[in-house]
Amino acid sequence: MISDTIAAISTGMTPSGIGKVRLSGDSAIEIADQIYRSPKGKKSLKNVPSHTIHYGYIYDGSQMIDEVLVLIMKAPNSYTTEDVVEIDCHGGVVVMRKILETVIKYGARPAEPGEFTKRAFLNGRIDLSQAEAVIDIINSRNEYALKSSVQQLQGNLLNQIKEVRKSIIGSIAFIEAALDDPEHINADDYGMTLKKQIDENMGILEKLLRSCDDGRLLKEGIKTVILGKPNAGKSSLLNYLSGEERAIVTDIAGTTRDVLEETVQVDGILLNVIDTAGIRDTDDTVEKIGVEKAKKYASEADLIIYIVDGSTSMDENDLEILKLIRNKKTIILLNKIDLDLKTTKAAIEKETEHPIVEVSVKDRKGLEQFSENIRQMFFEGKLTFNDQIYITNVRHKAAIQEAADSLKMVLQSIADDMPEDFFSIDLMNAYEALGKIIGESVGEDLINTIFSDFCMGK
Repeated sequence: MISDTIAAISTGMTPSGIGKVRLSGDSAIEIADQIYRSPKGKKSLKNVPSHTIHYGYIYDGSQMIDEVLVLIMKAPNSYTTEDVVEIDCHGGVVVMRKILETVIKYGARPAEPGEFTKRAFLNGRIDLSQAEAVIDIINSRNEYALKSSVQQLQGNLLNQIKEVRKSIIGSIAFIEAALDDPEHINADDYGMTLKKQIDENMGILEKLLRSCDDGRLLKEGIKTVILGKPNAGKSSLLNYLSGEERAIVTDIAGTTRDVLEETVQVDGILLNVIDTAGIRDTDDTVEKIGVEKAKKYASEADLIIYIVDGSTSMDENDLEILKLIRNKKTIILLNKIDLDLKTTKAAIEKETEHPIVEVSVKDRKGLEQFSENIRQMFFEGKLTFNDQIYITNVRHKAAIQEAADSLKMVLQSIADDMPEDFFSIDLMNAYEALGKIIGESVGEDLINTIFSDFCMGK
């Protein structure tokens, strides 16, 4: 249990309409009571009911600092399960800092990054996966990432992990009991019963592991590279996606010499878009470097958008690009359909099986199908959050994989007709690996590292 009282500005050090200074700990209400004054005379905050708001002023001695609202939340019904006080003041940087300095003067100490959420975890209000979901919500860059993090905060992942761990620890308990008291507990042929349970648990873990790639894309965005010959419309597409003139667009081939990067959303799906130099044979040294960079980025991309200039015939440069994208997730945009086409959709289909969308980037025609192609390619046509859990945390993925590997070893021991005590070793490894996700099998150093990434005041 933690007894000291912490304080921090929870709304950030920028001018805003409202600022919030938060306290948590045994002395939170007492400290607030010393600096709060009611407009109708002395009013003790120590005696007010929990979850009430009080209008008044904050004073440092005889000096009034600001007109405020003070929210009182008494333990254990608060975010940290401790006494919590939130002082809502005007959102000026100076006034927020002055109130923070005052509560520290009267007995609080400055909170470390993420310490409020860390206390919620250490005091048992939330598990570690829910704590990590808090910072993921704050850092969400699109609607889908936000929904995924909210589901994790609500305990969806916790419930899945607890279900598997409960099954595993039940099996361990039975095996240990049978080994200790073989006269009364018969473990003969228990391997087949255990195999059935492990198969069910493996189904849950493998479903979670399959969601990891989608989870990464939801959280971090799809690394998207735009390829094509010079003047095909790559920079125009980047400008369209970003909603501003990020790239210079001219009729002069080879205008884009270096890569341009922009983060955009297409119907809520985050794309980290890289516009590259047009791929062609060139003697220009600078342009040649840009072409090599384009090929390098293409090899590392999650998604390639290959723009074909329909107003020109396909040549050896197009064939080279087709080789680059052969085994990559690719959407081909046949551009400039507003002009007389010299390259048709049928001609491209002879060279590749990648989906082809006929567009005019200049006239904004045909691009509505673009997001649907992305959904089909990455998320099987839809993203649903009814029951689906997406693993977005690398640490969680590693722990789930470790648990799955241990359960596979149990299955192998069953197949090899090994003694029951062999089962317990790997079952316990799986149990502890899953405990790392919810915080039951982690060390202090890891906990400190996780919460150090939080923003101040959360």
